[in-house]
Amino acid sequence: MRSGPDPATVHPMTEQPRVMFLKNVVTRPNLVVGDYTYYDDPRGPAAFEENVLYHYAFVGDRLVIGRFCAIATGVKFIMNGANHKLDGVSTFPFPIMGGGWEEALPLLMNQPHRGDTIVGNDVWLGYDALVLPGVKIGDGAIVATRAVVTKDVPPYAVVAGNPARAVRMRFADDVIARLLRLAWWNWSAEKITRNVRLIMSADVEALERAV
Repeated sequence: MRSGPDPATVHPMTEQPRVMFLKNVVTRPNLVVGDYTYYDDPRGPAAFEENVLYHYAFVGDRLVIGRFCAIATGVKFIMNGANHKLDGVSTFPFPIMGGGWEEALPLLMNQPHRGDTIVGNDVWLGYDALVLPGVKIGDGAIVATRAVVTKDVPPYAVVAGNPARAVRMRFADDVIARLLRLAWWNWSAEKITRNVRLIMSADVEALERAV
């Protein structure tokens, strides 16, 4: 029975080693990636984690990326460790430098924290896009090249610019609701393989019948 590419492989396209299934190459415990999500970068697997910036374990935030996402070269995530405490005389992060300054660590922990950064399923992040801390990007969304995402993105929205704004919705509201109910990305590999033509088409009714 055909069931698509092996999600446990690193390079699904053997002739294109720059393309990798991300789940199999990330190393940080606070970075969670779903099956089949891929990253494209000529620098290789380590490049993705290099682009997840200020992701310090002591901050406690996670980057969670769903299944079947397409992440282009140069996409960057700024995490909550980039934030500085704003209500003191200085914004300098003294405790992380050590040398006795770590005694002020409890004060540093009061710095702004926007929570986990969440990327849904079937999201396309374009070349050199930048995602700020705590942002939630909905299923099926598209983030344009070099967009700067500063706030949550609705499912199936197309956003562009700095700051990123919705330029259009990919489908009508009722169709989006139906697609979110279908959640095809949670189907088994065999079922997805049987219906891959429908998933790539615009025939939502036929896809619903496949359920």
